[in-house]
Amino acid sequence: MKDLILTASGLRLADKTLPCVIGRNGITSFKHEGDRKTPSGKHQIVGMLFRPDRIKRPRSWAIPIRPRDIWSDDVKDPDYNLMGTTPTLFRHERLFRPDHLYDLVILTNWNWPYAVKGRGSAIFIHRWRKNGYPTEGCVALSRDNLLKVAKFIDFGSQLIVPETLHVHQR
Repeated sequence: MKDLILTASGLRLADKTLPCVIGRNGITSFKHEGDRKTPSGKHQIVGMLFRPDRIKRPRSWAIPIRPRDIWSDDVKDPDYNLMGTTPTLFRHERLFRPDHLYDLVILTNWNWPYAVKGRGSAIFIHRWRKNGYPTEGCVALSRDNLLKVAKFIDFGSQLIVPETLHVHQR
């Protein structure tokens, strides 16, 4: 299987290690909504989203992001930790963003498909703002390296985040 392993030096795929960033507050085995931590464990790759107006479909199984697409991160929402569309009364993240963070999003099965409310919404692999700038809990890479990851993985590959890993933001 083509797994991704988070190491102290970056995200390892096969024989390459790519610089990446993680959650602002490091890694945890007790994830909860809003803690800005990346959860440890083995997280299966369950999907891929892309902006068709910005990049070509990276894999045949990638799904286009449309202007009204969102991801719910509101524990009061019956569709918590699921993709949906606007309008909605609940707090959410827009997937169709003016910046380039979500031009390509690799979805993991963190707290999905049967979300435990408050355990933390989606953990994505996406583009970073810049090297060294942490995420809210996701794993992020440069545009070019994110495209390499998208081509490397298969549906069902895993993102492995060791519990004892001490990662410094790069």
